[in-house]
Amino acid sequence: MRIRVLGCSGGIGAGARTSAMLVDNDVLIDAGTGIGDLELGDLDSIRHVFLTHAHLDHIAGLPMLADRVFDENFDVPLTVYAREETLRAVQEHLFNGVIWPDFTRLPSPENPMLRWHVISPGDTITIDDRNFYAVDVMHTVPSLGFTVQNAGGVFAVSGDTRTNETLWPVLNACDNLKVLVIEVSFPDEMADLAVDAGHYTPQSLTEDLKRLCHEPEIWLTGMKPGEEETIFAQVTRAAPTRNVRMLSRGTTLTV
Repeated sequence: MRIRVLGCSGGIGAGARTSAMLVDNDVLIDAGTGIGDLELGDLDSIRHVFLTHAHLDHIAGLPMLADRVFDENFDVPLTVYAREETLRAVQEHLFNGVIWPDFTRLPSPENPMLRWHVISPGDTITIDDRNFYAVDVMHTVPSLGFTVQNAGGVFAVSGDTRTNETLWPVLNACDNLKVLVIEVSFPDEMADLAVDAGHYTPQSLTEDLKRLCHEPEIWLTGMKPGEEETIFAQVTRAAPTRNVRMLSRGTTLTV
């Protein structure tokens, strides 16, 4: 399983792209601005999108993706998997015929190119030899993290979250957790804002990492532009024995 990091920034700026990861060539986890750097052929191969939540930095590219892959004579539709609340928000506020066409009714309501698939915490979606398991996490809106398992092991992504009681038992139950991509958006000096915004800081993340029984590669994502070096230094100082790295656009992870 090959995971291409298309975007992992918590904001915009020169060279910064927001959350999107391409699993092999057909599945996206989140659809932020990072998908805009894909070649047309790569975009055309995507048929599954898993959304962690409905915030704009995680869904901004989805309307344009639907437009790009739309084909009246399609063989396989584009399916978006997310919590009911996330799909409702995307439908009402994006694919509403005002901001963007409602591709769930095109080319016809009976046979649309774009389709919604509700998933809840604890659900598993199997696509070929990969199992996508939905995990409840704690953010300001209903949100999910995901574990993705194949024969090579488990890749996990937290989505946006703050301290929670739900992610860590799931990670500890994984037989072969190789890679954990986890957000940490604000430095410790902005802890109050991080709590209000539903995000980790280095201190709160490293406290939660003490619960993790495994020793995977830990990749930090979602950092606010301009704060990356400070956040990374604070995490590595607080968790010196962990294999912590800073995620960047263009990184390829293999499981």
